[in-house]
Amino acid sequence: MTAKDTNFTLGEGSTSWLICTLENSPVFSLYWLGLVTVVILYCPVVLLFVWLSCCSICIKICKITGILPVDPDSEQWRKLLQIHAFLISMLGKVLHGYEVYGMENLPKGPSILVYFHGGIPMDSFYFLQEVYRMTGRAYLSVMDHIFFLIPGVQTYITLLGGVHPSREECVDLLKEGHAVNIAPGGLREQNYSDKTYKLIWGKRHGFAQIAIKAKVPIIPYFTMNIQEAYRVWGNTWITRWLYERTRLLVFPVLGPLPVKLRTYIGEPIPYDPNITPEELFEKAKAAVEALRDKHQKIPGSIPRALWERFEMHRKEE
Repeated sequence: MTAKDTNFTLGEGSTSWLICTLENSPVFSLYWLGLVTVVILYCPVVLLFVWLSCCSICIKICKITGILPVDPDSEQWRKLLQIHAFLISMLGKVLHGYEVYGMENLPKGPSILVYFHGGIPMDSFYFLQEVYRMTGRAYLSVMDHIFFLIPGVQTYITLLGGVHPSREECVDLLKEGHAVNIAPGGLREQNYSDKTYKLIWGKRHGFAQIAIKAKVPIIPYFTMNIQEAYRVWGNTWITRWLYERTRLLVFPVLGPLPVKLRTYIGEPIPYDPNITPEELFEKAKAAVEALRDKHQKIPGSIPRALWERFEMHRKEE
């Protein structure tokens, strides 16, 4: 075969030759292999942000076109949020047979809710939407700053009560009568915790200081099998090193797996003017751990969590 024949096969000009050379390069193959691997590993995270973005776009279109009022506190928006809560509730039941126990422990006034942060905290999302569906009470949810750095998702999470306030702003929100949902472990607990369900709260006493200043109770809750629904991968020295220096890295997540999820709400920890933030912190952490120890079999098991979808559950538990 002549050089001319080769050029005819590959296409005219040097561009075709360059493309052919790259496609046969080991580096090019490794690039595509790496890209496909990242997409597969981060598929649940990518889908989550695609969902948030699509919902935000729909909300903006409704506001711009006048289909719905600009004011999110209007009656039309409340009806839409009720429909949204119902649909999310159905999604939780279909995917996980989701249930909530202990609704009677939620006070009507302001409070701080604290919980274990799973691989992806969809349990908190299902829980808050279930509360809204049943009571009409909207909770504010403190979220990591990473959500507010990503364009196109803020509209949806803000409409559903997502906030990133300072401590002083959080105290003001509670004094105004709001209830606030906080995961003290945050993204670090999401990345580092595993099937042992160890709480990684460090010395994050901020929520306890806020509760004392605002004079509100703390409500602990825990979701059984949340680590089996979304299992975190990549907890290695290099990923830990990257996260500790950027505070932006989200480790790869496997899920959602259709395991059984149940959220258990503990008894309120009442306001005590004589308690220190450190003591209240330990008390709240112990309350979440007590719910975990009572309702979660450790270490977590994906096959067992899948089987629990078919087990009968006694209400008195």
